[in-house]
Amino acid sequence: MHIQEWLETVPAIAVYLLVGGVIGLESLGIPLPGEIVLVSATLLAATQDHINPYVLAACAITGAIVGDSIGYMIGRKGGKPLLEWLGRKFPKHFGPHHVATAERSFQKWGMWAVFVGRFIALLRIFAGPLAGVLKMPYWKFLIANVLGGIVWAGGTVAVIYSVGKVAEEWLKKFSWLGLVAALLFGLGSFVVMRIKAKKAEAAHAADPAAAAQPEPVRAAD
Repeated sequence: MHIQEWLETVPAIAVYLLVGGVIGLESLGIPLPGEIVLVSATLLAATQDHINPYVLAACAITGAIVGDSIGYMIGRKGGKPLLEWLGRKFPKHFGPHHVATAERSFQKWGMWAVFVGRFIALLRIFAGPLAGVLKMPYWKFLIANVLGGIVWAGGTVAVIYSVGKVAEEWLKKFSWLGLVAALLFGLGSFVVMRIKAKKAEAAHAADPAAAAQPEPVRAAD
C-alpha cells in the first residue's frame, strides 16, 4: 500500500488522543517527545482532510493544561522528597543539575517560568511539578499554564499547519519526507537539550555545591 493511502486510513480520533495523551503525560513530568508528536500530527493534518487542525490544537492545548495541573498537584503534595526520588529513578532527566537549572529559571522568571518553560524541552517536564513543590499560588500557576498551553500548542499547530498547506502538494507526493523532516526537527531539539544538560553536568562537576543548591526561590513573586 502506498504511504499516502495508508495515512488516509489513520483514524482522526487516534491522532487526537495520541497528541493530547503524549503532551499531557510530558507536561505531568514524564519525559516524552511531545513536540515531535505535535509537529508530526500537524504535518499529517496538513495533507489529510479528515484530521481537523482546530480539534488537533484543542486536544494539544487541553493535554498541556491538564497535564501541567496534575503535575502541579503531585509536586505540591510530594514536595522536595518527590524530586529526590525522581532524581534517583531518572538521573538523566531529574538529576541535581537538572533540578538546579529549573529552580534557577523559577528564581529568575517567577510564575512566568511556567509560561516560558512550555517552549523549553527541559522545563516542559519540570514546570508543573516544580511549581507545586515551590508552593506557587495556584491562581498564578493557572494563568501562566493556560497562556503557555494556548500559545505553545495552538501556535505550533497554526504555524506548522500553515507551512504544511503551502507545501501540501509536495507533501502529498513525498509524504515520507514530511515525516522525516518532523523526526529530524525533534531529534534536533533533543540534541540541543542534551548539549545543555551536559553543560549543566560539567558545571555541577566543577562546583557541586553551587550547582545543586541554588539560592532560595521565591515562587510567589
